[in-house]
Amino acid sequence: MKVLVVYWHPEPKSFNGAMFNQAVSALEAAGHEVETSDLHAMDFNPVSGRHNFQTVRDPEFFKQQLEEMHASDHDSFAPELETEIQKVEWCDLLIFQFPLWWFSMPAVMKGWVERVFAMGRTYGGGRFYDNGVFKGKKAMLSLTMGGGEDIYVKGGWNGDLEGILRPIHRGILEFNGFEVLEPFSVFGPARMSQEQRVAELERYAARLQNIFADPAMAVGQY
Repeated sequence: MKVLVVYWHPEPKSFNGAMFNQAVSALEAAGHEVETSDLHAMDFNPVSGRHNFQTVRDPEFFKQQLEEMHASDHDSFAPELETEIQKVEWCDLLIFQFPLWWFSMPAVMKGWVERVFAMGRTYGGGRFYDNGVFKGKKAMLSLTMGGGEDIYVKGGWNGDLEGILRPIHRGILEFNGFEVLEPFSVFGPARMSQEQRVAELERYAARLQNIFADPAMAVGQY
């Protein structure tokens, strides 16, 4: 099977970096084809604008969705975006690897979504949710939290993690047709011993061994 891992962290030696490397190694060892988008290493520009496109629909007023539809009709996305869109179209499983910052994806990764998931190409024209463009593909979040698991539950300090992630699970992934798998979550790796961090990486590798057998999350569960 084909897997795309989209990753962002400003420090390659971080635990997120270790999880990214572990995912690539484990998936390849399991016989999967793997493509990656290391957004920090790529110096990916998260800011949308006319530079997203090689064509112009309306030179007087910029509306991104209309320009996306125009670019979809004329195969005229900027080369760096076309490459990323094709990676998503290619994969059977999309994995986002990131640290939870301010209860969401870091800005660069969110900017990748805003530029790459383009109207007319990845959604629109009645192609949403169960009829989404990426129906039949799977997606999973792999992420770290700064605090312990006890503060990411209902009634906890930060509230339940499922609720925090719902805008990504529902509003980005399911919206575009993906089947969403349970996230892989690591709580407070900076507070762990080296042995504990190694154990978490091994747990991640074990999860990825049979990742395509994982059932999709039910909408009512988050």
